[in-house]
Amino acid sequence: MKKQEIRKLYHEKRLALSQKEISVFDDLLMIHFQRLPISFVSIIHSYIPAFEKKEPDSLPIIEWLKFKNPEAKVVFPKINALDFSMKHYVHSDNTLFESNQYGIPEPIRGDLVEPNQIDLAIIPMLAFDETGNRVGYGKGYYDRFIAQSSNNMIKIGLSYFPPLSNIEDLDLFDKKLDFCVTPDRFYAF
Repeated sequence: MKKQEIRKLYHEKRLALSQKEISVFDDLLMIHFQRLPISFVSIIHSYIPAFEKKEPDSLPIIEWLKFKNPEAKVVFPKINALDFSMKHYVHSDNTLFESNQYGIPEPIRGDLVEPNQIDLAIIPMLAFDETGNRVGYGKGYYDRFIAQSSNNMIKIGLSYFPPLSNIEDLDLFDKKLDFCVTPDRFYAF
């Protein structure tokens, strides 16, 4: 299947999930995330879930990572729609958010962190395959971010669904995950 078909199909599959299913799946994602072989991390990047799109809830996972690494900083992205880049702002109790043109909450301002300083990133996506390729929303924000990051940054996807066998139209611009966590298990690539 090609990326455009995958985007449509998995967007529809997520929207068809009930709130009860999502709640159970998010609990199972947390259980399997806690089994990942992750050591100390000092800077954690995460997306803020778009609940109306029924994205997996990354926020409890961030809280658990902060509990495990109390000195760690959490950063959230702010996109630049002109060049499809992102800036990464450190979250604090005073961080204010506003929705961007896609309805995604973003920090308004704060202390910036460079991509190559980030140790672990939770990456949004619609689907993934058995070798760690992901299908995002099609703008390339995260592929650009990963290309600017350290080779040691741990890239983790969250998915309510198991992997596809393959994605037909991958290109050199696409960046792979290191792990993907599903309600059934985690996958290491």
